[in-house]
Amino acid sequence: MTTTETARDLMLDAFGRIRDGVPEVVDGLSVDELLWRPDDDANHIAWLAWHLARQQDDQVAHLASEQSAWLADGWVDRFGLPYAEDAHGWSMSSADVGRFTVADPGLFGEYHLAVHDRTAAFVERLDADEYARVINAHWDPPVTVGIRLVSVLEDAAKHLGQAEYVRGLVERRR
Repeated sequence: MTTTETARDLMLDAFGRIRDGVPEVVDGLSVDELLWRPDDDANHIAWLAWHLARQQDDQVAHLASEQSAWLADGWVDRFGLPYAEDAHGWSMSSADVGRFTVADPGLFGEYHLAVHDRTAAFVERLDADEYARVINAHWDPPVTVGIRLVSVLEDAAKHLGQAEYVRGLVERRR
């Protein structure tokens, strides 16, 4: 097995774990439970699930020189959020999080699955040169495609863990 094949397999496994975790964290919860916040400044499960998918979608689309699934596949319209169509959650205030709405809880798993499929297709076609391609030389060391993928994965895993924690709090309230 080559180093590129090993990197591919590791990335696919790691992103697959996020894919599996998103439905698990939202399934079976009511809209009220998805929108419950431990306090007025905390993120709720719905926002966390959306944001982890949006950031993955946006960043991988940029790496692949494609339009995000959010825009290209009409997810922005299906979710109908009270944000600009290119919103992804970065730099949102607590009030912005509070404006989040949920029309259909099933959208979280469906959207993330679409994002995952695009991510997996991108990872499948990477070779060693593409992993090493510098996408931001303003950092020391410069940011490569491989480093950015690890960053995207780390962000998704952190937000999934946060959503799992909030779900535990929600379940304790029952």
